[in-house]
Amino acid sequence: MNIKLAALASVAVVASALPVMVTAHSADAVPTTGVMLAEVYGGGGNSGATYTRDFVELANVGADQDLSGWSVQYLPGSPTVSSLWQVTPLSGSIATSQLYVVAEAQGAGGTTPLPSPEVTGTIPMSATTGTIALVQGTAALTCKTAADCAADARIVDLVGYGSAVVRETAPVGGASNTESVQRESTTDTDDNAFDFTAAPPTPKAPPNLTAIAADIHDIQGTGRLSPLDGERVTGVTGVVTAVRPFGSARGFWVQDTEPDSDPRTSEGILVFTGSTTPAVAVGDALTVTGTVDEFYPDGAPATAVHQSMTELIGAKWLKTSSGNPLPPAETVTTPAAYTRDGNLEDFDLEPAVYTLDYFESRESMRMQVSDVRVVGPTAFNELWITTKPDENPTTRGGTLYAGYDQQNTGRVLIGSLIPFAERPFPVLDVGDHLAGVTAGPLSYSTFGGYQILATTLGTGVDNGLVRETTRVQRDNELSVATYNVENLDPNDPTDKFARLAEGIVNNLRSPDIVALEEIQDNNGPVNDGTVAADQTLAEFTAAIVAAGGPAYEWRQIDPVNLADGGEPGGNIRVGFLFNPSRVTFVDRPGGDATTAVDVVAGPGGKPRLSVSPGRIDPTSSAWNNSRKPLAGEFRFNDKPVFVVANHFNSKGGDQPLTSRFQPPLRSSEVQRHQQAAEVRTFVDDLQSIDPEANVVVLGDINDFEFSQTLATLTAGGALLDLIDTLPANERYNYVFQGNSQTLDHILVGGRMKSFDYDIVHINAEFHDQASDHDPQVARIKPGK
Repeated sequence: MNIKLAALASVAVVASALPVMVTAHSADAVPTTGVMLAEVYGGGGNSGATYTRDFVELANVGADQDLSGWSVQYLPGSPTVSSLWQVTPLSGSIATSQLYVVAEAQGAGGTTPLPSPEVTGTIPMSATTGTIALVQGTAALTCKTAADCAADARIVDLVGYGSAVVRETAPVGGASNTESVQRESTTDTDDNAFDFTAAPPTPKAPPNLTAIAADIHDIQGTGRLSPLDGERVTGVTGVVTAVRPFGSARGFWVQDTEPDSDPRTSEGILVFTGSTTPAVAVGDALTVTGTVDEFYPDGAPATAVHQSMTELIGAKWLKTSSGNPLPPAETVTTPAAYTRDGNLEDFDLEPAVYTLDYFESRESMRMQVSDVRVVGPTAFNELWITTKPDENPTTRGGTLYAGYDQQNTGRVLIGSLIPFAERPFPVLDVGDHLAGVTAGPLSYSTFGGYQILATTLGTGVDNGLVRETTRVQRDNELSVATYNVENLDPNDPTDKFARLAEGIVNNLRSPDIVALEEIQDNNGPVNDGTVAADQTLAEFTAAIVAAGGPAYEWRQIDPVNLADGGEPGGNIRVGFLFNPSRVTFVDRPGGDATTAVDVVAGPGGKPRLSVSPGRIDPTSSAWNNSRKPLAGEFRFNDKPVFVVANHFNSKGGDQPLTSRFQPPLRSSEVQRHQQAAEVRTFVDDLQSIDPEANVVVLGDINDFEFSQTLATLTAGGALLDLIDTLPANERYNYVFQGNSQTLDHILVGGRMKSFDYDIVHINAEFHDQASDHDPQVARIKPGK
């Protein structure tokens, strides 16, 4: 025998791609000191097999052993009264750290003979279920139950596979024509399911991979990626701190109760079990074997931009005790700096310096917050809190996002692992409080990065945030508003139309002109070529009348089918509502989906629109797969006012704030910069004829007041972004990932120097939203 076991104490195999889990009975894990069963293969010679014979492989981790008088014996998986153990006597010896192959029956299939065996028998083993025993003696065994065989002192080692009745604790699954069952290490727990795993057969060959004995902090390492990524690890010990028994991403968290002294290495890890509910309980002490995996929630590592989660897959475990106390949860205490520039995976963690490093160094550990303020309302059973109440607070209890270099490090996403039937998730708004302790493992979500999945959940305290109402415009004030109504179409519930209408009538006080964004066609996302939106607008204006508002008229232009982006089939567009008792719309025919509106000199050299309503340069590449701006000419108190409704390219495709690449790439802004240039050219054309022309540019610009997009629109003072006139802590109309920020804008130019501007907070801060945007209104006194 000349095949050496390379560090047999680490014999292992490739893990199955599917989660494999075992809850073993409590047992002592004792290293074997002699000869053991290392591999069993009953598929030899069957259809699809590589090898032509069945085989049993022994390994020796002790002193040289004479095998004369020993045997390998086989019993069917479901023995009957007449079933007998079949015997293959052994001969010769097995030296330390060597392998010993016993060939068994040959079949008609297979293509490859076994390497020269030490002994050849004739037992026709089942490929899928059976029991193999290593016996000191050659007399056939008589036991046919697991208990009786455990009491037979002649049995040195025993493996039951498939559905075998005779086995140690539980049989190992996965045996087939193409896979043997192989021992993963020399630590014998007397549980076949834990000690063995299925993999392609390897007679007289080193194992496919070596299982590495590791603690959790060894697996997590000092950086974002595990130094053991892709390796099979064994002997991973810890206490179960949380279980996720629902959904398609089930599993449990284990945390080591004996941490190392390195603050960079996490002591927790997720054991992922896929769609199978793990049969473990909080407080169980486990020894786990599994394959280390860096899971990127947004796809393959080559294309993913999110950070990864270190987890164990293809795992199995041994429970050594239950009811153990949990490691104490650490209170979240983030540093002042958010992150550094570069690919974060290239750096060792500095948890005392950078917030993203701090969270990564606590990945999957128990973390907690206490008595914290809500800065992002409940949505999908999650909410955002801040651990830093003095960090950029808004006037209404949120946290302001005021610049790309001003990330808010106190924000934390809170979810729950508590069944909602047992403890409903708190329904809270911005400014409310989550009182008491909220604690659980620290996970990572594509919807906001690091989050605490609560196993202990605080109590919601209502802080009484109320929806705002603006004042009524005066007779000499033109009231112009913008409102993103979030994919409105006739398929929406009547309540949505009613709530949006109430917002316009009661909260915005029936503006004279309303620029609407996200109006969909008459059948919404149904993709059948419909582009008209008259039914959508008719239902909406009727709801406004029902709420006590004016009988608004509307103007809009149907887009080319599927050309303007948004929800597929919805044919999203912008449009105008206007109160004909207060303003007049100047209709000039000819505007359609592809005809550009021009500014021309009219009577007296005054500017006018070539078509009204009309789209700004709709065939320009700046508007590819994006909503086209709609320009309209109005008259208020016999004064011309030019209004441009906008819905710029969304931020879809941008890298997240928690991206592994810093600073995150904002790829979507390239198109918004082009769109801003197009709208600015239109304004410049207007002002080249009349520098004091009354102009309002408004809508969902999908960018921040500090962005290049807005700088392009306001350059040289041609337009004033009214958001800049508010105190800094009031500059927001949208809440995203706990950041109160600005996406919608009203900009004015020309003679409209007198204005009163208000962002009316009725949606973004609240869990029950009619839209995810807050509307805003400007009351302006146009010049002649």
